[in-house]
Amino acid sequence: MAKKQGKSRYLAGTSLAVMGAGFLLTIPLQDSLWGRLLQGGFEAGLVGGLADWFAVTALFRHPLGLPIPHTALLPKNRDKVTNSLIRMLEQEWLTKDSIQEKINQIQFTEKLLDMITREMQSEHIKNGLHSIIRESVQNAKIEKLAPFLEKELKSYLSSIDSGKPLKALTDGIRANQYDEALFDHILAETGKWAAKAETKQTLGKMGKQLIETTEADGLLKFAIQSFSQLVNEEKIGQMVQTFILNRIINVSKPDNKSRQMILQRIRTELEELHERERLINDMNEWKNRLVSQLELEGQIHSILFQTKRRILDLVNQDDFIDTHVYPVIFRFIAGLKEDDSKMKAIESWIHKQVAGAIERNHSKIGTLVKENLDKLDTDTLIDMMENHIGKDLQWIRVNGAVCGFIIGIFLSLFKLII
Repeated sequence: MAKKQGKSRYLAGTSLAVMGAGFLLTIPLQDSLWGRLLQGGFEAGLVGGLADWFAVTALFRHPLGLPIPHTALLPKNRDKVTNSLIRMLEQEWLTKDSIQEKINQIQFTEKLLDMITREMQSEHIKNGLHSIIRESVQNAKIEKLAPFLEKELKSYLSSIDSGKPLKALTDGIRANQYDEALFDHILAETGKWAAKAETKQTLGKMGKQLIETTEADGLLKFAIQSFSQLVNEEKIGQMVQTFILNRIINVSKPDNKSRQMILQRIRTELEELHERERLINDMNEWKNRLVSQLELEGQIHSILFQTKRRILDLVNQDDFIDTHVYPVIFRFIAGLKEDDSKMKAIESWIHKQVAGAIERNHSKIGTLVKENLDKLDTDTLIDMMENHIGKDLQWIRVNGAVCGFIIGIFLSLFKLII
């Protein structure tokens, strides 16, 4: 810019020097036609170049340092120029409506999502994201979660009504016929117990004692005493054992009426079990006592520590970002792009925020321009303006000299004609 400005000033000075030299050199040639024409042209060109030099210089400073009235216009009217520039920026060039109109043409959401997708392909972003996740997991103070989780877990367990899990348990037992399976198991174990020799002896002793200690009068007493003398403990045990085993065999048959009656009774009790208020209250009290006595913080801390270690092992894998993070992000972005309602909602929110920012800060455009201009002293500001627009202004001087030269020739020719 400085080089072009120097060339323009050199050319303007050269044009003025040429006009002046031409005027002086053609003075001895006034007797000839061509001499008069050229002198008239150079004279007018010199006057035009000097006039334009004066006009251009007067914009920025006093010509030749002389305080001529109505010169140094820009320094004298700095505040007016600044205020006019600010007013033009705010009210004509960069109005709220014009800025908002341009903003409304921008699809921020789509551009933002495309930028995220594009930037995530770079190794820099991938490594940075990997590092952030790794450090976040490493620095996570999981031990602080243990008391909170223990409190929440106990609160949840205490809030559970025992009737609901009890009903679910009984429904599951009936639906899967676990009641019948348990009944058959009890019969089988009872049969094994009853078939043992020591069981027969025990049953015999109990039966003998029962007969001997039974109190009766008259004929019944005589009959009991007679029966007691006829049988011993072994016979009584054999009789009771045989009875029990036969009953177990009969009840084990699927079509046995006693079996069906017992199972139906069991199922009825199971079905109504969760409706027994006293039982539910007792279970709730027992559960609450058990929960209050639980010490889970240590176990929770151990589980959290092991979980953190496994997560770190996963995060430290070289392909963690490509395998586990990017697929989630890309699926989210793709789903978001396919959902027009969400895209419109996000776009509307962004435009609303931008419009609000423009409304709140539009006046700051002029303030910012004024603050930046006020930081510059007058000489620096004038020098900057002259450097940026000086090239065109210097061409005014050149054009003035050239146009003056041409007009001077025509005027000289006109004078000769008349």
